[in-house]
Amino acid sequence: MSVAHAPAARLSLWPAAAGRVLAGAALLGAVALLPWLTGADPARTVLRARSADQNPTAAELAAVREQLGLDEGPFAHLGHWLGGLPRGDAGVSWVSGEPVMPQVGTALSVSLTLVLGAFLVTALVAALVCTRTVFLGSRRRLRQDRAGTTAAVLAALPKFLLASVLATVCGVWWGWFPSSGWEGPQSMVLPSLALGIPSGAMLGGLLDQALPAAFHEPWARTAYAVGLPPGNIARNALRRTLPGMLPQLLPTVVALVGGAVAVEKIFNIPGLGRLALEAAVAQDLPVLQTATLALVLLGVSAGILIRALRHTLLGRPLRDGALPTLHRPPLVPPRSLRWITAACSVVLIALVTAGLLRDPLQVDTAARLVAPSLEHPLGTDALGRDLLARLGHGALRTAGVALVVTVVSAVTGLLLGMAPRASAGPTEVVSTLPAVLSGLLIAGVTGPSVWGAACAVCVVGWSPYAAQTAALLEQERASGHIAASVALGAGRPHLLRRHLLPAVLPALLRNALLRLPTAVLVLASLGFLGLGEQPPTPEWGRLLSENQPYAELAPWTVLGPAAALVVLSVLAVTGSALGRGKGE
Repeated sequence: MSVAHAPAARLSLWPAAAGRVLAGAALLGAVALLPWLTGADPARTVLRARSADQNPTAAELAAVREQLGLDEGPFAHLGHWLGGLPRGDAGVSWVSGEPVMPQVGTALSVSLTLVLGAFLVTALVAALVCTRTVFLGSRRRLRQDRAGTTAAVLAALPKFLLASVLATVCGVWWGWFPSSGWEGPQSMVLPSLALGIPSGAMLGGLLDQALPAAFHEPWARTAYAVGLPPGNIARNALRRTLPGMLPQLLPTVVALVGGAVAVEKIFNIPGLGRLALEAAVAQDLPVLQTATLALVLLGVSAGILIRALRHTLLGRPLRDGALPTLHRPPLVPPRSLRWITAACSVVLIALVTAGLLRDPLQVDTAARLVAPSLEHPLGTDALGRDLLARLGHGALRTAGVALVVTVVSAVTGLLLGMAPRASAGPTEVVSTLPAVLSGLLIAGVTGPSVWGAACAVCVVGWSPYAAQTAALLEQERASGHIAASVALGAGRPHLLRRHLLPAVLPALLRNALLRLPTAVLVLASLGFLGLGEQPPTPEWGRLLSENQPYAELAPWTVLGPAAALVVLSVLAVTGSALGRGKGE
């Protein structure tokens, strides 16, 4: 970097740094207000968490308020907590009375170890998803497009359901690995698989769609013509496409430190996500604030590291504005694409139509957990309700709310990502924030409702799209044809309409479709905690959450909703691929 450019580069760091500080301060301030936002008496909640006393006396509540300093208000407590941090003192837990810092430190070390294992599985699964494209592209034999059904199926697998199956089959039945607890390296195998398989499929699907454009660049054709080995071409193609995908590691893999609550519960892992959730439910502010601060620092550190790695991979062309633009070549759609799309459409229409003809609320205690039969094609749940009826009646509501959440999150991420310097800090902070914590904060203001849960998911759901938009726009602005367009007098509206948005929107759409099932499952987790859709309203994600305890005894109770979710994901991905093929 030249001396002339150094001051400008230093100045460009200030908006991102200010954004990190402001976003972190806003989040910690919102967490400090949690007991007062919910409207519940924090003294009563803490006392209930301590002793399960449902009817404490006024004197007991007054003693707790005085002990915790609740009468001073949230910001006085926040100031005391912040004042102790420079001394390494985060206070003591309101519930257990133990020092907070050792609890959070131990939980963070467990979660980081688990995320490391999940990252290895993620990288392996992503590599397997891309193997065909890398093999054919490096040998100039890539002629046919891919539907992406394998990635869509794996990405749609609910993590908590996959964890239950792995714990039951590989842990209990076969005894290969521990099914509960955290005792050593073997304990991290099954939870790493449960977390890493869907994440790897999602990232692999995004990378698989970007690789054909890299293999279509002039350098790849020249390298093949002069006889360079396929391995060399493959490495350079990956180096060209990985920078656009790397920002997705933050909201997809790093966020598992605080977002793997369900998997941590199933395997009884004392991780940071589980600790934060329990502290939020018990309104144990010292623990919750310290855990939130740890997530914020982790997100910011990971974001800075990922950005540095991106710039290292792209190198001088990015700095000099000489980065060639990736153009996806016209590929022949697979013959099976239309058949897969049609089959998924028929299956969903048949399920919804058949379900709508039945009563989803009829309870028959004499038919609890009945296996699939002619009378109940998908079986019944623990209350004897027909699962086909509940699946059909919940289809439109599930798909509709998840689609709205995905669209709002994608549009918000697109708009914020177009101002990368200002949005970098908030993106890093929000990326590691568990949706459950956001749900608790939103529910405190709006009360529990499906649209309150949808707002909570949107609050954190925009970060993957903002990170992706910022990364792709940075690469596109560094391309030679943008400099040429500016030199010819092109204004910002023209650049945005003709160059920047066309370079971002296809990849953003693919990302949104792969994350559509994730929106359903996050909404379900909020509903299961009483923050979203309330029973007995049928909803696919809630069906999975409600029936997960019966997965081993009556597997049909979760197979139906899980299969429907997978079919919806495959339909979305293949439908977009079909539209892309027609466009080409």
